[in-house]
Amino acid sequence: MTDKQQSSQGFWSRLHQQIDHLYNGSSSRARNFRWALLAFDAITIAYFVAASFVHHGDDWRVIEIAIGVVYLLELIARLSISNKPIRDIFHPVGLADLIVIFSLLAPSLAQNFSFLRIARSLRLLRSYHMIKSLRKQSNFVRKYEDVIFSVVNLLVFIFVITAVVYVSQKSSNPAINDYVDALYFTIATLTTTGFGDITLIGTSGHILAVLIMIFGISLFLRLLQTIFRPGKIRHECPSCGLNRHDSDAVHCKHCGEVLHITTEGTD
Repeated sequence: MTDKQQSSQGFWSRLHQQIDHLYNGSSSRARNFRWALLAFDAITIAYFVAASFVHHGDDWRVIEIAIGVVYLLELIARLSISNKPIRDIFHPVGLADLIVIFSLLAPSLAQNFSFLRIARSLRLLRSYHMIKSLRKQSNFVRKYEDVIFSVVNLLVFIFVITAVVYVSQKSSNPAINDYVDALYFTIATLTTTGFGDITLIGTSGHILAVLIMIFGISLFLRLLQTIFRPGKIRHECPSCGLNRHDSDAVHCKHCGEVLHITTEGTD
């Protein structure tokens, strides 16, 4: 092996170690890096949600290409230190990342495929990765993890369904003029309010409306109940370690150990 090859191999080895340390290390530099990634994810997710409500063309193209480049580099970095990169790339979050990156870096192609408009909403799946990362660094997130997951599930569901309604109806439904109309219909249907001023047309539209109503009765209401009245609380059993119990539990359902859960009393 020549000196140039050894130097190149050493460079890539050091780079791999640095990347692994940033993602998995415990130093302040590594923690700050992970916080910066979380902040970037939060800002870009907020951007995609906000951008859905306004019409924009080439004005924001530079911003979106820059975001796409950062996403691509971050994905490559994660895969480079992964023990199972193939599994990660075909994971739902990995596939969502690829679709989003494609829609950002190949906008001319994305414009020819209307279904790729939904790709921006898929970036919300990244929220689950954010919560898992925050759980390691925040006591608040660990304490209210169930409620936070329910809120994220609700938001992801609402905005993905809204994107599907918008994409499938915009070209044929005069009542769906923009993303706000699609969001309005989705919320009205999920809450079973059904004002009737906006309806979906066509067989596919009717089927989509039926599916939204079914989910509105089940998933939507269940998520709201979990947010405002969590069914379980976290309290580790001293005997078996089970850490999810009913709020009024006296004994552990797994081993029968007496629990001493701190409560604020009952109504």
